[in-house]
Amino acid sequence: MALPPVRARRLCLLAGLAAWGSVGAAYYAQHVLQMLPCPWCILQRILFLLVGAGLLGLALLPDLRDGIPALGRRVLVVLTTAFALAGMAAALYQNRVASKSPSCDLTLADRVISGLGLDAAFPELFEVRASCADAAVDLFGVPFELWSLALFVALAGVTLQRWNSLSTR
Repeated sequence: MALPPVRARRLCLLAGLAAWGSVGAAYYAQHVLQMLPCPWCILQRILFLLVGAGLLGLALLPDLRDGIPALGRRVLVVLTTAFALAGMAAALYQNRVASKSPSCDLTLADRVISGLGLDAAFPELFEVRASCADAAVDLFGVPFELWSLALFVALAGVTLQRWNSLSTR
């Protein structure tokens, strides 16, 4: 069942803020709690920022039925969902493979971070500071990356709900 457009937009706004808030929480965990990030942690931060931006865009785009705004919203839903799925894959990979590896140098996550140059431009937020095994920590008995996975799943659900609200109009 599709949500009314106003409620769907409000939900996208809250979900986008939650995605960005998760990056703020990770920054706090890094600098206050000394939970140093590995490449897969940093990659998930980037993906949370992209998903959050997509959701905020979906909240702010006008609800015109036809034309460019409708096409733009559909493209934004697809991109945002793809970034959320990539986040799920990164979190699962971190949990199943990377957290058990003594080194995660030159992995896909490491190459993406270096290729984007975010680690050099914004080292306080995007610089890798730990190996994957060293970054494996629990929060309330659950691995940190599984919390990340749960949030990516929820964000993808919100994004797909927005698609549903666009399709039923």
